[in-house]
Formats: sequence, C-alpha cells, structure tokens
Amino acid sequence: MNDVEAAGLSLADPAAFADDETLQASLALLRREAPVHLVSPEGFNPFWAITRHADILEIERQNHLFTNSPRSVLADAKVDEFSQSPEGQILRTLIHMDDPDHADYRNLTKDWWQPKSLRRLETRLEELAKTYVDRMRAQGATCDFVTEVAMGFPLQVIMSILGVPEQDEHRMLKLTQELFGSTDPDMKRDDGANPMVTLMEFAQYFNQLTEDRREKPTEDLASVIANGEIGGCPLGGVETASYYTIIATAGHDTTSSAISGGVLALVENPGAREALRSGEANLDHAVDEIIRWTTPVKHFMRTAQEDYELRGVKIRQGEALLLCYPSGNRDEEVFEDPFRFDITRHPNPHLAFGFGAHYCLGAKLARMEIRAILTELLPRIRSVELNGEPALVEANFVSGLKRLPLRVEWQD
Repeated sequence: MNDVEAAGLSLADPAAFADDETLQASLALLRREAPVHLVSPEGFNPFWAITRHADILEIERQNHLFTNSPRSVLADAKVDEFSQSPEGQILRTLIHMDDPDHADYRNLTKDWWQPKSLRRLETRLEELAKTYVDRMRAQGATCDFVTEVAMGFPLQVIMSILGVPEQDEHRMLKLTQELFGSTDPDMKRDDGANPMVTLMEFAQYFNQLTEDRREKPTEDLASVIANGEIGGCPLGGVETASYYTIIATAGHDTTSSAISGGVLALVENPGAREALRSGEANLDHAVDEIIRWTTPVKHFMRTAQEDYELRGVKIRQGEALLLCYPSGNRDEEVFEDPFRFDITRHPNPHLAFGFGAHYCLGAKLARMEIRAILTELLPRIRSVELNGEPALVEANFVSGLKRLPLRVEWQD
C-alpha cells in the first residue's frame, strides 16, 4: 500500500476491515504521510481521517469543541440525511449525545458499571465461563470458537444484567449481527431490508420491556432505565429503547470480538499462551493487550464546532472527523513494536475504550469477562491450532472474527 488516497478511502469500505494485514498497512501509511487526511468517498460526505494516537486524544479531550452530534458514526450521505431528519430520529444513544444530555443519561446507569457493583458478578462469570468451555469440550477435537463460545458467553452475561429472558437471547444476537454486520454477506438480513428496519425491531421489543418494567419493576438494569428520570421527567420512548439497544448490542458484540481475536492471537503465539497457562504472565496485562490488539470499535465520528488547527491542517467549523482507533492502537510513537502481540506490555495506553467523557461504561465488565473465559479455558487445553481459515466481519464500525475454526487437544 503506497497510495495515501486509496488508504483513506479504505476507511469507508467495509470489505477492507476483513483483511487486517492490508488495512493495517493502509493505516500505517496514513500515520506516516497524512495523519490528518481529508477523505471524500463516492456517495459519502467528506471527513477528516485522524490516525495518530496523540491527535485522537487531543480531540477526545475537547468534547465540547468536537461533538458526537450530528454524525456519530460513518454512514453514506443518504443515511446521514435520513438520520438527521425528523423521521430518522429512531435511535439516540450515549454515542449520539453531547453534554449536558450525555452526562445526565450516563449518570443514570453508571453505578451498575462500577467495580463495587460488578464484583457481585464474579461468581456468575466463572459459572458461565465453565458452562461454555464445557460445551466446547463436548464438541470434541474441533469447533468454531466464535459460535461455540465467543458469541454466547458475553451475550448471556449482558442479557442477564439487562433482564432479557433467556429464550429471547438468540433473537438479540440475530438482531445485533444484522445491525453491526449489515454490510457483511454472511451477517446482513436475509430479506435485504435496510438496517433501520432492524432498529425498529429492537425498539418494538424494548418498548414492550419498558411497559413490563414500569408495571412490575425488578432488580435488573432494564428497570433502572424504564423508571429512570432526567430532570424530573421520565425518559422518552426513543431514549429508553435506544439505551437498551446500545447495552444489548455493544455490550456483548465488542467483548465477543475481543475474546475471539484474543484466542486467535494466543493460538498464533504459543509462548504467550503457555506463559498465561502456567501463571508466569500477568493475566490483567494480557487482557489489556488483547483489547489493544483487537480494537473491536473501529471508529467514532466527531464534528468541529469551530475552526481548529491540527498538525498544521485547518479543520473548518462543521467538518467531520473520523477517530480511527485501530490506527491509534498501532501508533509507533506510543507503542514499542506495535505490531507484536505482547502480553507483558505495561503500561498499555490503548484507545479501544475511547477516552475522556465518552470512555466506555462497560470497560471493567469487558475486562472481567475476558479474564474469566481465559482463566477457565487455558488450563484445560494441552494444545490448539487452527483447523481452517479464520474470517473477519466486513464492517467498518464494530467488527471482529465471524469464524475461528480450531483443533484442540484437551487435558485429560
């Protein structure tokens, strides 16, 4: 890859994210030659690609100057136009909000994601991790780790927190795949419907859940959202359904991608796997390296609220910026040997959870889940190797592995 323009255009191409080696070469070129680069893909509104770690931090720190609204994720011009119209206001999550709304809505559930609250989940996480590794073991020597473990484990965790009945979990998984994988031939809807239809199905489901929890509150997170108030007023229907949707989707799909991508990295790095299995390596450091390595959330968008100069480039008021997290997490100026999977890397100032006001609420839970599954899985494996070609989802917002075929020799 030696064409800066082509490298920039790849950020708008979902298929580019299914070829990690080529994508990383494109991002390295942008960091080196055009770290603040204007991209104008056909059919899209232009945006500035921000690929350096320091620049992403500079923008994230100034959340009043660079706002999430009106363009929080990259979409084509038609979707941009529709989502900003009155008819398109069907999703308004934390990633769409700016302060003061963002802070108010974030504070509504923040206590659920604090270490003190999450500690009560540790035993449950251990039980679920054992259940899923037992199922994987029951498959024998071969399995697809994504479908057998990585999808189901974090899904069941987040749905139990939210209060979704177990019989509805498969529906939530299918809708999530259709939403985040709408550009992937294996994940998109069978009926070819627009992703907005998927959002409407989420809304219909969660509107019913809201009615149920307002009538009969329980101890789950859905009850907190359904009966929450902002400024003394109940949440609106769009905001309530949107809150559920972001937790139900990003709350498991990102962790699924980190778990499967981390296991692939450990398959490809047997020395690291053995160091963790034997207890020689620090598991917490390894978890953070897995998160850096996989970076499930590929970008967020920001809009400049006034003229701003970044690395000598003039960004005009109203222009959009794409914060490219996989690039920031391979920045040679920040990470020594960034293309090496290093479970001893510490400190590890990765950007996979964002930074500042919009730092991921579920970061602590994600780390706990990865730790739980590795703690259960690694001691039970004698050896492991690929049993086919892994495959990545064709998606440029949230993505990871969709297939990870493994051949495992289990401990007796």
